[in-house]
Formats: sequence, C-alpha cells, structure tokens
Amino acid sequence: MFGFGMPEMIIVLVIALVVVGPSKLPQLGQALGSSIRNFKKASTTDDVVQVNEAPKA
Repeated sequence: MFGFGMPEMIIVLVIALVVVGPSKLPQLGQALGSSIRNFKKASTTDDVVQVNEAPKA
C-alpha cells in the first residue's frame, strides 16, 4: 500500500523507541491499536439518523 517493507518498519520502530522511550512504547502501541479498532468499528457500522419534521399546524 505505502511500500513499507521490513527494513522500513524496523527504522520506524527504532525512531519510535528513541522518541517515546522504552517504558511508554507499549502504552503507545495499545492506544494506537484501540484507536484503529474504534475507527474501523465506526466506519463499518450503519448508523441511521432519523430526523423528524415539526408537525404542521
């Protein structure tokens, strides 16, 4: 999709490890995973909003 291979993923993980730190990396991964999960759930559900018109007098 974006042309990410294994070397690119390793570079991204090393940069994330340096920027965030090893203690916060699992929390960041968990937050990212739950965000993606919630986005997929919201985009696949069929939410129908019904708007009622005001009664005519």
